[in-house]
Amino acid sequence: MKALRSWRFASRSGSGFALEVEGRHRLVVKVLEHDLIRVCLLKNGDYRLNRTWAIAPAGDVPWEGRPRDDVSGFTCPDFRLNEAERQIVLETETLRLTVETPLALVWEARSNADAPFREVARDRPQDAYMIGRRDHRKHHFMRRHPDERFYGLGEKTGRLERSGRRYEMRNLDAMGYDARTTDPLYKHVPFTITDRGDLGAFGIYYDTMAPCWFDLDNEKDNYHPPFRAFRADDGDLDYYFSWAPTILDITRRQHWLTGGTAFMPRWGFGYSGSTMAYTDSENAQERLMEFISKLSDEDMPCDSFQMSSGYTAIKGKRYVFHWNTDRFPDVEAMSEAYQQACIHLIANIKPVLLDDHPLRDEAEAKGLFIRDSETGAPEKSPFWDGYGSHLDFTNPDTVAWWQRNLKDQLFAKGIASTWNDNNEYEVWDDEAVCAGFGDPVPVNLIRPLHSQLMTRASYDAQWDNQPHKRPYLISRCASPGTQRYAQTWTGDNYTSWETLRWNIPMGLGLSLSGFYNIGHDVGGFAGPRPDPELFLRWVQNGIFHPRFTIHSWNDDGTANEAWMYPEITPLVRDALKLRAQLIPYLYSLLFEAVTKGEPMLRPLFLDHPDDPACREAEFDFLLGKNLLVATVVEEGARGRRVCLPANPEGWWAFDGSQWFAGGQVIEVPVTLETIPLFVRGGTVLPMAAPNLRAAPNLDRKRTWRIYPQPTGTPVRSSIGYDDDGETVDALSGAHCLTRFTLSNEGDGLSLHWQRSGNWQPAFDSILLWQAGSAPLKINDTAHVSGTQIPFPKPETS
Repeated sequence: MKALRSWRFASRSGSGFALEVEGRHRLVVKVLEHDLIRVCLLKNGDYRLNRTWAIAPAGDVPWEGRPRDDVSGFTCPDFRLNEAERQIVLETETLRLTVETPLALVWEARSNADAPFREVARDRPQDAYMIGRRDHRKHHFMRRHPDERFYGLGEKTGRLERSGRRYEMRNLDAMGYDARTTDPLYKHVPFTITDRGDLGAFGIYYDTMAPCWFDLDNEKDNYHPPFRAFRADDGDLDYYFSWAPTILDITRRQHWLTGGTAFMPRWGFGYSGSTMAYTDSENAQERLMEFISKLSDEDMPCDSFQMSSGYTAIKGKRYVFHWNTDRFPDVEAMSEAYQQACIHLIANIKPVLLDDHPLRDEAEAKGLFIRDSETGAPEKSPFWDGYGSHLDFTNPDTVAWWQRNLKDQLFAKGIASTWNDNNEYEVWDDEAVCAGFGDPVPVNLIRPLHSQLMTRASYDAQWDNQPHKRPYLISRCASPGTQRYAQTWTGDNYTSWETLRWNIPMGLGLSLSGFYNIGHDVGGFAGPRPDPELFLRWVQNGIFHPRFTIHSWNDDGTANEAWMYPEITPLVRDALKLRAQLIPYLYSLLFEAVTKGEPMLRPLFLDHPDDPACREAEFDFLLGKNLLVATVVEEGARGRRVCLPANPEGWWAFDGSQWFAGGQVIEVPVTLETIPLFVRGGTVLPMAAPNLRAAPNLDRKRTWRIYPQPTGTPVRSSIGYDDDGETVDALSGAHCLTRFTLSNEGDGLSLHWQRSGNWQPAFDSILLWQAGSAPLKINDTAHVSGTQIPFPKPETS
């Protein structure tokens, strides 16, 4: 490694400037927004990979990638630039960047034009940038301040605050991981948020898909002050620095920078069944048919079923796009039965063809695989008890072949949604060759890109199959940008109380990193069958995550099923029906995620940064801004300590039985029936009846649950969003958006609401439910809890 120290000014452009470093390298700085600056270090002045698939501020990127120097979608505001001896200073309205000698960057920020700049971050004063002389390694070191807190990095184990650990980005099929310690895992998210308290927060996104490491004050070196480090095996050192007053602002910025969230259909919020046990059974189709009837017998809501890969199995191995017709003798009849039951089938698909796959010769003849770096033959890697070759999704022929097989083997059989699985691309021949859309690329630079493009290929195919409907997809592996297409989850977790607890901060880490539509395998995927208490508590937690799926591959071959323990089945049913009631609220959160960049899952401190107790609440979280979830995650618990964040509105018990002041930790007595749940004062919560399906045409009974704030506290606003649940026209006006404002001025509550949009829900009246007994007016007319008010149709011109 070679430390980079000397530099000279090279040029200025309309969006930034460039330096010549050590006489042959190039450091480029671009002002993209007042609060967002890109820094790129080019070895010998050239890109290692001149395209990106993550940066998408103006919509999606081309299949072949977006040129890294493309500034479309950014405003590129004016800036001031001053050059002095051994120093350059760039200044925007919000940021001031100083380049010092030896090469090091200092970042200052201010919240408005009248405020002074204050230092928020700086590189290590010595050897802040290092570069491989004979390879493509890149290192970046920054000062570590004692008051800093680190967040982000996507799907990582352990505490949500990342200080003191080293993390690796290298996608693995980490089945049965320890949710407190295992690293790396499935996803590649090289993004950190640093909280500086009164100085605000800054985000750094390293736009690389090469294997890389983050050391967040784990490493010590006597020759340097405390530091943090980013190290990459390969690729370009290309990072985006953003500053904002709050962590929430940084999360929103990262979400926007990488293209936002897919607007999935409403049914994606319903309970989704799944288990390896069904499709691995020799009577698999029979068991899937029994699932439908069992739901009816048990009076349980369900909207989808995720079909594990056993439907493609031959002697235990998996052969994507191949149907085991012994297990599934009449796929079309089964699909029709699920359609009649309004349950959506989602089929597992994998991007590897085993050596003896029936379609392998065809795929090899077409050149669809990643190629061995020495022989040029299809690369071979371990996969599902054998060896197989990974499909190359940077080859347009592969994409077309994949989409044709989706059409022939799934869509034509009545299965319209895909579960993109086992797509970590564990190809360890680092120089294996990918087509690169005509510009070959070594796989070491783009492993997680293949999972993203696989998912995108499925997304586009689903769209073509049903042009007027929003696609629903799941992908296990992900990198920034994958959330533009699919929901994701934390992979094949292990059945234990530890996993139930520590999956919570894992999910919050993903949310802070711009992945909003997430969840966990409820009940645990790998390991022993959960006992009744653990299973119930997992269900009671899972219903508050965007993805709610009960899944399993238990050691004893059994399936995790909602009715698996008769002694707790009524409580599981209650939880599933509560989930069904919450779908209008969840769907409203998705609308705000898509249109405003608001996270659906939120650590308590995200909306209450000044309450120090919220920083320590590892296992409490907010669903949206207003619903505080503190489910029981300890075996045999008789009480649950709950952190109620400090705010003037306080918190109501969900059932309206008691109001609590914010800024305290309370002890809630619990039994197996108890789900500790609290609602922020000033909230109107839209809820459905406990319908068995999420379809909007069945949502005929709407309730507004009104939770007052104390007298004299600020007016609070919230929304309810509805549409037909599936078509692409919703955001352009074919929806019903209800805006609420709730105030308490001393003479009672006043709720004002108005609707917009030209779509009419199935309900034409609203049931009012109110916590407390204060007098209530709705749009200036007195009403009481328990009565109905009309919900008129939209005015037509």
